[in-house]
Amino acid sequence: MVHSQPFLSRRRLLQTTGAGFGSLALNAMLADEARAASVKPASPSTAEASPLPHFAAKAKRVIFLFMKGGPSHMDTFDYKPQLQKDDGKPLPFEKPRVQFAPTSELLGSPWKFKRYGESGIAVSELFPHVAECVDDLCIINSLHGTNPAHGGACLKLHTGSDVFVRPSMGAWVNYGLGTENENLPGFITICPTLAHGGTKNWGSAFLPASCAGTPLGNASLSSEQARVKYVHNARLSLASQRVQLDLTQSLNREFLASTGPDSALEARIKSFELAFRMQTEMPDALDLADETQHMHRLYGIDEEKTADFGRQCLMARRFVERGVRFVQVTHSNTEVQWDQHGNLRKGHEQNAAEVDKPIAGLLRDLKARGLLHDTLVLWGGEFGRTPTCQGSGRDGRDHNPEGFTMWMAGGGVRSGIQYGETDEYGYYATVNKVHVHDLHATLLHLMGVDHLRLTYRHAGRDFRLTDVAGRVVEDIIA
Repeated sequence: MVHSQPFLSRRRLLQTTGAGFGSLALNAMLADEARAASVKPASPSTAEASPLPHFAAKAKRVIFLFMKGGPSHMDTFDYKPQLQKDDGKPLPFEKPRVQFAPTSELLGSPWKFKRYGESGIAVSELFPHVAECVDDLCIINSLHGTNPAHGGACLKLHTGSDVFVRPSMGAWVNYGLGTENENLPGFITICPTLAHGGTKNWGSAFLPASCAGTPLGNASLSSEQARVKYVHNARLSLASQRVQLDLTQSLNREFLASTGPDSALEARIKSFELAFRMQTEMPDALDLADETQHMHRLYGIDEEKTADFGRQCLMARRFVERGVRFVQVTHSNTEVQWDQHGNLRKGHEQNAAEVDKPIAGLLRDLKARGLLHDTLVLWGGEFGRTPTCQGSGRDGRDHNPEGFTMWMAGGGVRSGIQYGETDEYGYYATVNKVHVHDLHATLLHLMGVDHLRLTYRHAGRDFRLTDVAGRVVEDIIA
């Protein structure tokens, strides 16, 4: 007697084999984790560099506080007594050959400076809260770039190039080191600006698409609206979604096996897996309700003027403590920004008031939690401002990439120091000059990455964040 085989429906097949697909994904994740436990140099000739540091890292993660528009260094962290003395006089030397707009005589800072902390560093009255943390800062007063326009300067700061589409520094860090949390992206950008380079400032360009920043909201939205869309599925349970995804991924991998390497499809496979896993952790990371009232006050979330940026900074802390490798927080007030060609007094006072308390709260919170020592905090804009005035009423400054200030804190940098100098008026970087490429090289070095070896082969050549330049600023490393 012949016994017929029982009919096996497609649904029954998925029900009985779905766990197998899940175990394959889990096996791959555990393998990645095991590889990350060892320290081996990345190979510059392979299409996928090993997600490992080249040497022992001082910083495990980065928070980049981007002040869109270009804060004035001589009005914030680069005190210039001679500029105050010569207010209203002509600049006694030549201006740059390429300028964004005409300027006239010298303009002294409208704000007073005071020395703070054991380091005795002078900080403007615009930043009274950050000034109290000055002994934790490494202030670089000799930054310089190449482009006096917002678009080019933003791209230069973020990607190392002001003329070509290149991967952002967050994407390079994500590519080289990966994430410490498989349930969250390795690179998150909170309320990013959509202007002056837009998505290119956090994009991956020719690097794998999975290295690009995951944006939460944008600069035109309140940080309360900085959320991941569709992170909740009201119709299907996680188990049902896993069955669906396993089938989709098996078909994608089967197609990939038949066609050969396909970066777009490979990125899609990774993004599907990440999107599924994010459901388990992203909602909790974004929920600030479980933070204490003390923490809300520390970041200024209880005050109208500081609430928006305070939420961004608190979200950044919650992300880095959950293993996100690179978090960018953008201050880009759509009405004012930091771009004061006019209304310098009103604009800088409003902007500084919005960010001062949240930034100090972030530094104090990271330090109290033991996170600051291996979290690198970077603050600054795409360029500085001119010491000469612009516009009527002597109340504005033009763009200045020739010399400006950024500061770092934590992450293995020396604390309570000023490094480098601009001239006596603040126009040009003159002593221990630090180019944007040098900043990138140093940031990577602090994270255990040799900027010369973190490369990616594209269009017949090996590319890197620092292009063909860049040096590590050893003097600021602790």
